[in-house]
Amino acid sequence: MDLLQLHQRLDRIERLLMSQKRVLNFDEVCDYTGISKSYMYKLTSQNKIPHSKPNGKVIFFDKEELDNWLLLNKQKAINQIEVVASNYLFQK
Repeated sequence: MDLLQLHQRLDRIERLLMSQKRVLNFDEVCDYTGISKSYMYKLTSQNKIPHSKPNGKVIFFDKEELDNWLLLNKQKAINQIEVVASNYLFQK
């Protein structure tokens, strides 16, 4: 097993372990969401993302709340919009 395969395997294990956690720290959230640290700091300072600071300094995130936040403003696919439009037209 070469170094690249070993690194990929380690990444998969880390992702699996992270998926089991309920509470994530700041760095884990950035990795989990793909959002940069600077933008994540901006989101937390503007209270645009659910988070907690139990001791006033360290930031934690509830994974379930984070998943719900990530799915806000869901956009419908074109076929879903067409179905809604067709249903609306046929109801008249």
